[in-house]
Amino acid sequence: MTEVLELLEESIDIDADPATVWALVTDMPRMAQWSPQVVKTIVRGDGIALGTRTVNINRRGLLVWPTRSKVIRFEPEREFAFRIKDNKSVWSFSLDPIANGTRVVQRRQVPNGTTKISDTLIKAVMGGQESFQLELRGGMRQTLKRIKADAEGTG
Repeated sequence: MTEVLELLEESIDIDADPATVWALVTDMPRMAQWSPQVVKTIVRGDGIALGTRTVNINRRGLLVWPTRSKVIRFEPEREFAFRIKDNKSVWSFSLDPIANGTRVVQRRQVPNGTTKISDTLIKAVMGGQESFQLELRGGMRQTLKRIKADAEGTG
């Protein structure tokens, strides 16, 4: 049995300044345009900031499920992270200036594992951790490519 990996990580270099990229990665409702899993994100309150809560609708084929998240790190033009309450995962974007723009690293971290219900559902309906984690990494690469296209004006 494959266990949940503590860290999944993908990165991309974007030919745009950190402020431009920051405006995109913190626009949580737009995640549905980039991520193959996110259908909709509903922000509770007035905009994205530390402590902001969201309700997210995710999809994989015919399977649709909600999650709830809270922004736990918000360093403008540096790092943005939110914790998914339902499975204890932390998703983040880190931005680093580079010579021709910004390097963006997207991470999914579960330093203390996920919830029992999440583990059970991944095994029962998502093909197990190994398959699901491969799918998540592919989704992260797709998300980053789509953010890059929008930031560079080619999307």
